[in-house]
Amino acid sequence: MQKLQDFLKKNWLIFVLVIIIAGSAGYAQYFKTLSAPENITISELVSAVADGKVDHITVSGNTLTATLKENDEKTGKAREQIASKEERISLTQYGLTPDKVKIDIKDDSGGALWLNLITTIVPFLLVAGFLYFMLKQAQGAQSQAMSFGKSRAKLNLKNTKVTFADVAGNDEAKRDLVEIVDFLKSPKKYHDLGAEIPKGVLLLGHPGTGKTLLAKAVAGEADAPFFSISGSEFVEMFVGVGASRVRDLFIKARKAAPCIIFIDEIDAVGRRRGSGTGGGHDEREQTLNQILVELDGFDSETNIIVIAATNRPDVLDPALLRPGRFDRHVAVDLPDIKGREEILQVHAKGKPMDADVNLKSLAQKTPGFSGADLKNILNEGAILAAREDKKSIGTVDLNEAIEKVMLGPERRSKLISEQERKITAYHEAGHALVSHFLPNSDPVHKISIVSRGRALGYTWSLPETDPMLHSQEKFEDDIAMMLGGREAELIIFKQKTTGAQNDLMKANDLARKMVIEYGMSDAFGPVSFHSKDEMNYLGGRNADHRPYSDKTAEAIDAEIEKIVSTAQKKANHVLTTHSAILEAIAQHLMKEEIMEREEFEGLINQMTKKSA
Repeated sequence: MQKLQDFLKKNWLIFVLVIIIAGSAGYAQYFKTLSAPENITISELVSAVADGKVDHITVSGNTLTATLKENDEKTGKAREQIASKEERISLTQYGLTPDKVKIDIKDDSGGALWLNLITTIVPFLLVAGFLYFMLKQAQGAQSQAMSFGKSRAKLNLKNTKVTFADVAGNDEAKRDLVEIVDFLKSPKKYHDLGAEIPKGVLLLGHPGTGKTLLAKAVAGEADAPFFSISGSEFVEMFVGVGASRVRDLFIKARKAAPCIIFIDEIDAVGRRRGSGTGGGHDEREQTLNQILVELDGFDSETNIIVIAATNRPDVLDPALLRPGRFDRHVAVDLPDIKGREEILQVHAKGKPMDADVNLKSLAQKTPGFSGADLKNILNEGAILAAREDKKSIGTVDLNEAIEKVMLGPERRSKLISEQERKITAYHEAGHALVSHFLPNSDPVHKISIVSRGRALGYTWSLPETDPMLHSQEKFEDDIAMMLGGREAELIIFKQKTTGAQNDLMKANDLARKMVIEYGMSDAFGPVSFHSKDEMNYLGGRNADHRPYSDKTAEAIDAEIEKIVSTAQKKANHVLTTHSAILEAIAQHLMKEEIMEREEFEGLINQMTKKSA
C-alpha cells in the first residue's frame, strides 16, 4: 500500500490523465446512449411509411434512419446490406419505394471502418502505454536500488584546464605538489629506484585559500583522470552504504589509473573514531575503516594519488595521518602581500581596468584575505562599475568593493539623528587619534561615519607589512586604540553608549588571549593556560573546558581587568593631551563624513605645527 502511495505521489500527472481519459470515454458513451434514436423493426417502419408519418429515410451502411414529420428519428436495423443499388430493390419488397417516401443512400462504410478501428485500437494503446510506463518505473526503481552503493564521484577525463599557472599565492604548496605531478607523468623512474610516492596528500588550511584549486591543478598538469567527491557523499543512513561507495570508487580509479582521487571536506567522514553514538559499528566509522583499508592496500605499481582537503585536521583520526596513508601534509596558508598581488593578477584577467588601478596597493589594503575573498573583491568591483554604466573598473570601484566585503554596503538612507551622528564622529575620531599617537598601532587608512552593515561608522587601520609575530606592546596599544572611541564619548559627552559594544568585546578577548595563551602577564609569568582540546586548528574553541582551578580563573579575570584598565588610561591620556586635534577631526567628519589617510595625517601635522 505504501509503495502504491509513493508511486502515485511521484506520477500523479499520469494518474490524473488516466482518470480524465476514462471519464471522458464514459461520458461520451453515456451521451451517445441518451442521444441515440429509438430502434424499431422493418415492419414498424413500413407501417409508419404507410400511415404517412415518415418524412424521409436515410440509408447508411446497414442502418436505416427514418425522420418522422414530427422531427423525431427512429432507426431500423435490417439483416440485409442495404447500402448498394441491389439492396434498394429489397426495400421495394417491403413497399418502401421513392414515390411513397424519400430515400437517401450514403456510402459510409470507409468511415465506419476507421471509427471501428479507432475505438478498438486506441483503448488498447492507452492500456499498453500505461503498463509500459508502470514497468519502466519499476525497472528504474530497481536499478536505483541496485546502484545505491555505487560511488557518486564525478570523473573528469583529462579535460581539466586548470594548471599551476592559475594558482597564485601558494608557491610552497605548489612546490610540494610538483613531485606528485612528476610521478603521474613518469612513474617508472621512481619505481626503478625503489621509491614510493606518497599515497595520500592532505591539503589543510583556511577556507577559501585554494585547496580544491590546487588539486585540480595537479590533475591538469599531470593530464590525468580526476575523480572528485565530497566526504559527506559517502555517508548514508543505511549501514554499509558508505563503505560500498568507497570500494566502488577505488575500483573505478584502478581501472582509470594513473589518476587522482580528490576527497573534499574529508573531516565529514574522517573524524576520530570512538566518538560516534554507535561506537565501532557507526556507519561513518565503517566508511572511514574502508578508506583506511583502501589507502593501505594499494599495490606499489598502482598509480593512484589520493588528495584530500580539510580546514579541520585537528579532528581527523590519527590512522589517516600515519605514513602509508595521508603521509604528506601540505599547508595552504593565507597569502602574504606578494601572494595577494599575484592572486589579484590572475583574477583580473579578462576584466578591463582603468590605467590608475594599482593591484599592489589593493593587496596592501587586504591583509588576512584569502584567494576567494580577493576574487570576490574584483567581482564586486566589476558589478559596481557595471551598475554605473562604466566601460572599465576603476580604483574607486575596487576600494568600495573592499569596504563592502569587510563591513557591508553603505546605508546612507539610514535615518540617524544629529546627536547620534555627532557621537559617532567623536567616537571614530577617538579611535583614529589614539591609533596615530601610539607607536605600535597600525596607521589609519580611512575614517568614515557613513553607516555600513550594522556599524554606524568605522576607522580602518592597516599594517604596513604582514607581520608573523606580535609583541606585548603591540597588543596593549591595539587594546587602547579599541577603547579610544568609548573614551572620546566619555570626555566629550560624559556618557556611555552602546556604540562601544563590539570594541569592548574585541579588547577583552585580546586581553584574555594575552593572559591565557601568549604568557604576556607579569602576574603569571611564562605560563600558558591553553588546552589543546579547547582550541581547534583555526583558533576557534571546541568546548568550554578550563585546565585550571576556580582560584586561578579569578586571578586571570583580575589580570585581564588590569590590562584593559591600563589601556583605557593610555587612551584617555592621548585624547586629553590632543583634545584640539580630536575636535578638529570630529568637525571634519561631521561636515565631510569621510576622511582619507592623507587628509587625516595632513590635519594632524598642520595642528601640531601650530601648537609648536
